[in-house]
Amino acid sequence: MQTQWWGIIPFVVMLGCIAVAPLVEAVSGLWERQRVQLLVSLVLGVPVAVWFLAAGEGMAVAHSMVEYAQFIILLLALFVVSGGIYLTGDLRASPRTNTTFLGVGAVLASIIGTTGAAMLLIRPLLNTNAQRRWRVHTVVFCIFVVANCGGLLTPLGDPPLFLGMLRGVPFLWTLRLVPEWLFVNGLLLVTYWALDHKLYAQESPKARAWDRSAVAPLGVEGRIHLLYLVVVVAAVALAPSIDLHAIEEGHAGVAAWVPWRELVLLGVAALSIYTGDKRARWVHNTFRWGPILEVAALFVGIFLTMIPALRYLAQVAPSLPLNELTFFFFTGGLSSVLDNAPTYLTFFEMAQQLGGEPAVAGVYEPYLVAISTGAVFCGAVTYIGNGPNFMVKAVADSAGVLMPSFGGYIVAAFTYLVPTLVAMALVFVATTTVAHLVGIALAALLLVRAVWVASRHRNSGGPRPADPRRE
Repeated sequence: MQTQWWGIIPFVVMLGCIAVAPLVEAVSGLWERQRVQLLVSLVLGVPVAVWFLAAGEGMAVAHSMVEYAQFIILLLALFVVSGGIYLTGDLRASPRTNTTFLGVGAVLASIIGTTGAAMLLIRPLLNTNAQRRWRVHTVVFCIFVVANCGGLLTPLGDPPLFLGMLRGVPFLWTLRLVPEWLFVNGLLLVTYWALDHKLYAQESPKARAWDRSAVAPLGVEGRIHLLYLVVVVAAVALAPSIDLHAIEEGHAGVAAWVPWRELVLLGVAALSIYTGDKRARWVHNTFRWGPILEVAALFVGIFLTMIPALRYLAQVAPSLPLNELTFFFFTGGLSSVLDNAPTYLTFFEMAQQLGGEPAVAGVYEPYLVAISTGAVFCGAVTYIGNGPNFMVKAVADSAGVLMPSFGGYIVAAFTYLVPTLVAMALVFVATTTVAHLVGIALAALLLVRAVWVASRHRNSGGPRPADPRRE
């Protein structure tokens, strides 16, 4: 089935609603209701599903809905399990502490996945910074580093890499991307420290004194949930789900119809609710269902309207001028607005057709590097590029942190993240000496900017913008 360009209109409208509705005063209050978000998702998504079903493309709809169910159940399990873990005590919310938080999160992201690391750390990070006025930038960099860029080193880190492993990429191959991982996360952490250093100096003396007085030894409530988190990660790595390919080809056994992974995840979520420390969850973490309901309502529309968008991408991709850099920028650019897992898969399968040696899983290795880094890193450019992005935003919103709008977040991404990714691509992905030198120069400029930002601080609280989103 060929899809025309106008098939992407429902997806564009869906993105438009997410970006614009919160900014329009007349509808912003209405938009915040999950049932309204669900209604908009269904109004845009159901006609797309009906269109494909009527055209005999029912499996495309089935694939999308199964992937949506897998996506939401994983987020639900991690959201519920992490909600039962509470870091007692309090650290001083200094730039050093916050940067260490993000650095630890970057490492954890490749071990327990970006979603697991983000859900585990976002509440302790918010609790640590509860006494501070300036917190938005910390959550934004948590999305950059913990929810995305940290997850490059193993197939467990991010769904695109897991799909690559299922298609033959060796489990340990991603460890060869350590230089790219260090470059991007190192630059982001230096940039964050400089910005936080400046803003910490702008906190009022009262806020800083309150933060110092609240310091207490650390402990963990709800430790059983650390075991549950291990079970979730093991289920994602080892447990099979519904095998739609076997079902579609007509040779599926009984086991292929059983979503073993999702059953384990739902079971762990139920155990977490019923056996966990109630005080840690409901009192200390002020656990609420709103964030996961918002993500579920919005992403059902995204997954449905994305069907023709991905189909159209697959049609036009062979006509694109493809080399190492364009593989990175096409994969990355589309991963920032489409789900990064199917975008990765589209370009992965295309690269297999081009050949070249040395090859990994039939893909010329420099192309695989470009596709992998583009899909993982660029998922951070918008709220919808990777699953945990919107979840982190929703948790921060529910904690009283006024997060940037869809457009405001993109501005922050193009200010801090995108220049870092461009420098990385020029240094590690491009093949010419000139590109390497330009990338090194850009990285040096980013470091100079960080030093300049860190030096521009006041030693006492002064006049500050009324809107914390103006950080």
